[in-house]
Amino acid sequence: MPVLETVRLTIRPLHRDDLADCHALFKAVGWFDPAMPETANLERRRSWLHWAVDNTRELARLNQPPLGERAIVDRAVGRFVGLVGFVPSTVPLGQLPSFGATPNAAHCLELGMFWAVHPERQGKGIASEAAAAMLSYAFDRLGVPRVVATTENDNLASQAVMRRIGMTVETNPYPDPFYFQAMGWVDAEPRP
Repeated sequence: MPVLETVRLTIRPLHRDDLADCHALFKAVGWFDPAMPETANLERRRSWLHWAVDNTRELARLNQPPLGERAIVDRAVGRFVGLVGFVPSTVPLGQLPSFGATPNAAHCLELGMFWAVHPERQGKGIASEAAAAMLSYAFDRLGVPRVVATTENDNLASQAVMRRIGMTVETNPYPDPFYFQAMGWVDAEPRP
């Protein structure tokens, strides 16, 4: 996947020297284990980062879709501000009202997208700008028919990003699975 550039952002592969920035982001957004010592959390982040860097390289070598995390960098100052990426997302799509509201619907595999922006940079449209660039890449270059994103019911900021990039957002009317609370999706424009 090439480096993507928007008006304000560069979206690039992660590098091993992104460790301090990634660790700070994960701590700031609560993606760490508070029961573990700081050194153990940092080592876990280092292991993840090495895997993410290697994963990007190996998927490209295998001509596979560019799944995984990418760095969001503020072009004006050259500073790491967050992550965005594609993930395989297995979701019971049929549980949503627009897809039939069927309890215990079968799971289907969709191309998922996620984002995380450092809290000091949230509320400035960075997640929307990065997600929109990734969405365009998914439709225009990967040719996928749909992209989805999931979040918790109370994560209204993430749901707002979904809406800003053109996703329809719905809440799962059923309690299970626990991780499938709210989902946004957008289909590719029909191609001639």
